[in-house]
Amino acid sequence: MDFDEIIERRGTHSDKWDMMEAKYGISPEDGIAMWVADMDFRPPACVTAALRAMTDHGIYGYYGDDTGYRAAIRWWMAERHGWQVEPGAIFTTHGLVNGTGLCVDAFTAPGDAVVIFTPVYHAFARVIRAAGREVRECPLVNNAGRYEMDFDAYDAAMTGSERMVILCSPHNPGGRVWHREELQGVAEFARRHDLILVSDEIHHDLLMPGQRHVPMAHIDGIADRLVMMTATTKTFNIAGAHLGNVIIPDEGLRARFATRMAALGVSPNSFGLAMAEAAYSPEGAAWVDALCAYLDGNRALFDAGVNAIPGLASMPLEATYLAWVDFSGTGMDAAEFTRRVEQEARICVNHGPTFGTGGESFLRFNIATPRARVAEAVARLQTAFADLQ
Repeated sequence: MDFDEIIERRGTHSDKWDMMEAKYGISPEDGIAMWVADMDFRPPACVTAALRAMTDHGIYGYYGDDTGYRAAIRWWMAERHGWQVEPGAIFTTHGLVNGTGLCVDAFTAPGDAVVIFTPVYHAFARVIRAAGREVRECPLVNNAGRYEMDFDAYDAAMTGSERMVILCSPHNPGGRVWHREELQGVAEFARRHDLILVSDEIHHDLLMPGQRHVPMAHIDGIADRLVMMTATTKTFNIAGAHLGNVIIPDEGLRARFATRMAALGVSPNSFGLAMAEAAYSPEGAAWVDALCAYLDGNRALFDAGVNAIPGLASMPLEATYLAWVDFSGTGMDAAEFTRRVEQEARICVNHGPTFGTGGESFLRFNIATPRARVAEAVARLQTAFADLQ
């Protein structure tokens, strides 16, 4: 596994690289793509071998007997997270944005409100609004560069129309690994307001050294209203498989979700199932361990370089590969600091306001790319903000 290898992604239908010019006006010839949350690394060899076996066989029919696939998911959750999953609790969706949409569809009605803790992954609000539901923002507290929750404020913000709360754990874009006490607080909040709790844990494998993720399924008193969402796609850089695990402990909620899945004709593709089964393996686990060590090196390089620029502050990253940088200390408005990053440094990034309240002074940078490219991005940022130094 050579994470330093520069792999040419331009001209491969890569959203991250081939859509730079259309969306940002930045040519992929000299720009650096640090926006879309996929990695510039090849997945573990076991995933490629599984696909090669399919192409060697040469017949691409309907997938049957997913016993091995479900067993791989159960093995991974038990081995990596200490979480025992029932085979019948697992639903397979076309990724977790689709999983989120299915949850909104299955467990809420038009006009209902869905709670999110902002700033947070922008697809949540997009899906909620597209479904004709109301977004109820509960802003996180930025306490000296670390996000925390304020449940007194959140209780006061509830109107009674809320039916669901979506948690991002670990947090995207802030990179927080929520502690057990914080998760218990979310569970109690959901119970107080009679909310279905959807816990999106897609980044749960991407932890910095010394961090430990606690699955929401381990929290007491929440199983009857809990929906867990995980995936191989983010962990192993196979987002194009569009595959997600929606895991529902409660049989009543399972039945409601299954009804909507059946009504919408949702079923997985065979390529994604083969990739996921191969990835959730000892070989895949070794690859993830090496990946996280490499990402930690990228994090250290990026943070040291960015934090050396007066007025910039990269939020300490506990999980994910997404650096969340606060530009408020520069005194610049968002248009100016964004212009410098995109037009002067030629780096494509995600804009903070798309993540909701609290993101106004931030930009999100994807550091899951070869280290030489991270170093180049840091050098460009230091040049773009040279007048502050």
